[in-house]
Amino acid sequence: MISDAAQDGVWPEIRTAGVDGFVVRFGDHLTEPANRAALAFRSALETANINCIQECMTSLVSTYLRFDVLTANHADIRAALQTVLDSRDWYQSQLPAGRTLWRVPTVFGGTAAPQLAEAAALAGMSEQEAINSIASTPVRVQTIGFAPGMPYLGALPAAWQIPRLTALTAQVPAGGLCVAIRQLVLFPVATPTGWRHIGQTALSLFDPDADVPFLLRPGDEVCFVPTEAEELPNLLAAGHGGATREALP
Repeated sequence: MISDAAQDGVWPEIRTAGVDGFVVRFGDHLTEPANRAALAFRSALETANINCIQECMTSLVSTYLRFDVLTANHADIRAALQTVLDSRDWYQSQLPAGRTLWRVPTVFGGTAAPQLAEAAALAGMSEQEAINSIASTPVRVQTIGFAPGMPYLGALPAAWQIPRLTALTAQVPAGGLCVAIRQLVLFPVATPTGWRHIGQTALSLFDPDADVPFLLRPGDEVCFVPTEAEELPNLLAAGHGGATREALP
């Protein structure tokens, strides 16, 4: 259970999380600066030489860490976190080094992704306008969650502040691209969902036998490149579903 909430509206805040954890929150809802801060803060902790920290991870606007309770206590960790927090304006920080830009071939609409028209209408666009909007917007991997290797991607332009479905779609296939609330998600496995299925990729996001099992990392960027439906079988046979990658500065 998370406790020790800081005064409402004062960010960032440090909270204890169970016996051996802390959560540092940079906001109470998703914004680009808060996501940027969480990613940058995690990177800083990983290089801060706080030896008792055993793991770090981020959510949309928070950084979680777990520490060794046999070698440190809560007061010492809290003080160390506060020192790092006070070292800079995290909302203006550079994103972590080592990020990757992925260009992912994507079949939009049709039988491969049958909810594009509905999503486009909710966003006040034609189907082609919706495709152009998605394809022209590089989106950041804001966090990985819900399923192994599954990215939450954003933020899309304000027109894409559309709600989830009121009933679940029984199954979206692996590689399905879905949209809601100015975000995109890519599913690593076939999954029921309340997000609208607007595109289909051949990207394999999770390989449990690989040294690095998740293909995408928080902070990476993704561009979805419109592709004809007849190309999908070839993409499924290609490495990384035909996606290309390049290092980001």
